[in-house]
Amino acid sequence: MTDTKHTVVVIGGGAAGIATAASMLKRRPGLDIAIVEPSDTHAYQPGWTMVGGGIFDVATTMRPMASVMPKAATWVKQACASFQPDNNQVTLADGGTLTYDVLIVAPGIRLAWEKIAGLEAALGRNGVTSNYRPDLAPYTWELAQKTRAGRAIFSQPPMPIKCAGAPQKAMYLACDHWRCAGVLGEIEVQFRNAGGVLFGVADYVPALMEYVGKYGIQLELGSNLIAVDGPGRQATFATADGEATVGFDMLHVVPPQVAPQFLADSPLAAPSGFTDVDQHTLQHVRYPDVFGLGDGGSTPNAKTAAAARKQAPVVAVNALRQLDGKGPTAGYDGYGSCPLTVERGKIVLAEFAYGGKLAPSFPTWLVDGTKPARLSWMLKADALPWIYWNGMLKGREWLAGPGGLIAA
Repeated sequence: MTDTKHTVVVIGGGAAGIATAASMLKRRPGLDIAIVEPSDTHAYQPGWTMVGGGIFDVATTMRPMASVMPKAATWVKQACASFQPDNNQVTLADGGTLTYDVLIVAPGIRLAWEKIAGLEAALGRNGVTSNYRPDLAPYTWELAQKTRAGRAIFSQPPMPIKCAGAPQKAMYLACDHWRCAGVLGEIEVQFRNAGGVLFGVADYVPALMEYVGKYGIQLELGSNLIAVDGPGRQATFATADGEATVGFDMLHVVPPQVAPQFLADSPLAAPSGFTDVDQHTLQHVRYPDVFGLGDGGSTPNAKTAAAARKQAPVVAVNALRQLDGKGPTAGYDGYGSCPLTVERGKIVLAEFAYGGKLAPSFPTWLVDGTKPARLSWMLKADALPWIYWNGMLKGREWLAGPGGLIAA
């Protein structure tokens, strides 16, 4: 057990936590930062849909955690168990404690597989898969290659989920493969979405609907997966009319997603269970020495790596000002992006801010995000992974906007 004091404690060694720590150290070398993270491996999670489409090898999306930890930070290889913000203290899984001057909460989101009856036992066999787990994403590609006829179902649970476009990406890449293989006409493809719309930002729906039509996809909105019978290849959905049980040959599942329990049970939580922060400054609404970002934050934006890339410099600036006894000056505008892969080689690059406002990063003459584009594919397949490993995780705020910040 440890009982240690650090100037800054970061909970989570994912994209948001590492990027924020790196940004703070870029601004203030020598700052005493501890990062609490139990995992040995760091993953580029946006790459898993590409693994499921046969484009990336899963190994290219994973690196040792030690290789991405900022060298000047202290890695506390433990899980966080609870928060005591009135005492500026964090308790670890081994019973040790850390005290801090500033706390940054970035634990990510929990995949609640258990909320769908029978799912955990069914995964990885009998045609049941999910790109939300790196060990299963290769099985998605295996199933796409093996499926030549029958019914393929792609599910999406209620929000919030990380990368809201991922359920569709899995479907479009599979459909494109089946089209190229000449078997798409033999496969009944269903997209069963618990929500009431295909995509939450209306400007991008027409381009996506073109591909729904092109692939002959059957849309079933307001249809929420609640149970899976793997051996029987049956999936049960809650609908407005009750329940519907449907047979499948392939089932791609996106699990319900919730705040980590240790966060949801803490004084830091909003009613949603996520870290209760101001949506612009990302400072906690009750504890000024606490900041939250990434998938574990309460901000009403899309939970994407691109959002964390924009949030990290905001937290870095405002947390350092808090250490200096000053108020926050940097603000986050709700930016998120979702490169929706509609076929191999083409992306609908959805970029938006709070309220569904379009927020393009590139001139529209170069990339019109509301239309499929090959340049966007190059961004998704080549540029963004490189920027993630070599920019974002190193505290380099490329693609973070002018100076990475807006006025609070």
